[in-house]
Amino acid sequence: HLVVLSSLCCFISGYSERNRTEDLMSKYPVIDGHNDLALQLRILHNNRLSQVDLHNISKVATDINRLQAGHVQAQMFAVYVLCGAQEKDAVRLTLEQIDVVIRMCTEYKDFELVTSAEELRDSERRHKIACLISVEGGHSIDSSLPTLRMFYQLGVRSMTLTHSCNTPCVWMYLMAVGDSQDNAYILTHFGKAVVEEMNRLGMLVDLSHTSWDTAWAALRHSRAPVIFSHSSSFSICNHGRNVPDLLLLDLKKKHGLIMVNFHSNFISCSDVANISRVADHFDHIKKVIGAESIGIGGDFEGAVRFPQGLEDVSKYPALIQELLHRNWTENELANVLRNNFLRVFEEVERVSYKTSLFMKRPSEVQIPLEEVHNPCRLVLRPPRPRGPSIRSVSSTAQHKTKGPLIPVMALLISSLVFI
Repeated sequence: HLVVLSSLCCFISGYSERNRTEDLMSKYPVIDGHNDLALQLRILHNNRLSQVDLHNISKVATDINRLQAGHVQAQMFAVYVLCGAQEKDAVRLTLEQIDVVIRMCTEYKDFELVTSAEELRDSERRHKIACLISVEGGHSIDSSLPTLRMFYQLGVRSMTLTHSCNTPCVWMYLMAVGDSQDNAYILTHFGKAVVEEMNRLGMLVDLSHTSWDTAWAALRHSRAPVIFSHSSSFSICNHGRNVPDLLLLDLKKKHGLIMVNFHSNFISCSDVANISRVADHFDHIKKVIGAESIGIGGDFEGAVRFPQGLEDVSKYPALIQELLHRNWTENELANVLRNNFLRVFEEVERVSYKTSLFMKRPSEVQIPLEEVHNPCRLVLRPPRPRGPSIRSVSSTAQHKTKGPLIPVMALLISSLVFI
C-alpha cells in the first residue's frame, strides 16, 4: 500500500508540475537566443521555400507546429555562412541567408519579423512568433562598418564577433581547454570599432564562440550589456565553448545574459546527455550570478546531438518542469523564459539612444588593407599616366586639332587603372 501511495503521490505531483509549467509558459512564453533553421533550409532545400511547408518540416528539429507546442514566442534566427567564405563571398551568402529569414517570417502569418523590444512585446500580444535576425560570425561583414550598417537596415539586431575562424576584428575565436591565456590574442583596434558601432546602432554584441580573453576585452569595451546567445557553464562541462565562472561574474557586472546551449557535447562533454544535466547548468549559473542573468539559447539546427527529452523545439516545457521540480520560483523562471532578454534588449536600445545624442554620425573607421588579407577585394587607385605625360599629350593635341580635346579625354579615361 505504501508503494502504491508513493506512486500516486508522484503521479499527482508530476501532474501538478505539468499544469504549473503549462500555466507559466502560457503567461511567459520562450524567447530563444539561437536557432539555425536558415542554415538547414539552405543545406536541404537551397533556400527554396516553395519546396517546404514550415508548419511541418522533416529532417529538422524546428517548425511552426513544434515552436507553438514548445511555447516559443520569439526566436533569434541565426544567419550563418561557413568561415570558408571569408575573403570570398561571405557578404553575398549572408545577404541570401537574411533574405530567406525575412521571407520565412513574412510569408507565414504565424511569424512576424521584429526589430525592437517594443515590437517583440507587441508580437506576443498578437500571438505571433517573433523573428529576430542575428548574424553569426564577424567574417560576414568583410571588415566593413558600412556592411554592418546595411545589415542593420535589413533587420539584423545581433552579431557574434566571430565563429570558428579568426577575423581581422577578432583573433583567437576559441581557446582550447588547457591553452594559456597569455597566448590568446584579443579584440583588435578594428574589432573595438565594430563593438562601438554596434552600441551606436543598438545591436546586441554576442560573445558565443569567442575566446575568453576576447570576451573579456569586449565586455570591457562595450557600453551596453552583451550576451552569450548559446553557451553553457564551463564548471559543469569543461568545453572551450562554455563560459567560466570568473567571466560569468564580469558578465553580471555588465548586466549581461548567458543563454544556455542544449548541445550534448556542451552539456555533458560527451555525445549523450539528459534534461537533468541541462538543469545542472542552470543551477550552477544561478548559484554564481543569479537567475536574472540567464536565458535559453537551444542551438537547434546548428548542433547535431541533443539531450534525451530535449530533441526538438517542442520540448522546452520538459526543462521548465525539471527546474520547477528543483524549486526554482515562477518569478525566476519568468525571467529566464523572456524577461531577462527583454531587459537586455531594452538596455542596448537605451545605450543606442544616449549615444546618438553626442555621436550622431556613423563611424568611418576603416581597417588597413594589409590587415584584411583579401585577394578578392578591389582597390581603387588614382589613374597612372602611360607613355607621354598628360601635359605633353595635351599640348600636342591642342596644336594639331585647334578644337575639342576628344582624343585627349579618351586617353585619360583609358589610363584609369583598377587593381
